[in-house]
Amino acid sequence: MAELAKQARDRQFREEALQWLPEITRYALSLTRDEPDADDLVQETFLKAYRSWDSYALGTDCRGWLFTICRNTFVRSRKREERQVACDDPELEALAASAVHASAVQSGHGDLFARFDLSDAITQAIDALPEAFRDVVVLTDVLDQTYESAAATLGVPIGTVRSRLFRGRRLLQEALIAHARDAGLVAMPPDAGTPGTPT
Repeated sequence: MAELAKQARDRQFREEALQWLPEITRYALSLTRDEPDADDLVQETFLKAYRSWDSYALGTDCRGWLFTICRNTFVRSRKREERQVACDDPELEALAASAVHASAVQSGHGDLFARFDLSDAITQAIDALPEAFRDVVVLTDVLDQTYESAAATLGVPIGTVRSRLFRGRRLLQEALIAHARDAGLVAMPPDAGTPGTPT
């Protein structure tokens, strides 16, 4: 009888949890930025999930549950305290992001990201983001979580997720425009002049 219950539990775990292994692996890599550390984090995440499987309500958001376990495991495993980034007013952040986009469109760079393969530059730009912004960008834009799910995973209010996402996207956009200019993919705006010379 106990063996049958264990087999049923193992089958449920395989069907519900293991399907999210690739996404949890990507998320762990975005947190650790190191493949061996990410592998360890994934292993620990799924081990904790398996041990706690009886507390999981079948049919609910298993992916979100696993993201939360992964995030909490990562935070607890760190030796130093996580940096806290003060969040500005979300409306101001939205206006700033809109201003950057309007500037890009006005200078002819509005469709820049659709015209070139920038996957390496995007990866580098995401990696360079401050951690609080990177976490939100990865969860919502890369792993396609909802604001609500990202907020639950990170343990922050939805407004904080929105604010960090606006700032993170703005920083990404600025970094990618700078990359495109540096790579000669787009021309410098006419009023930019030559670096080091007066305009």
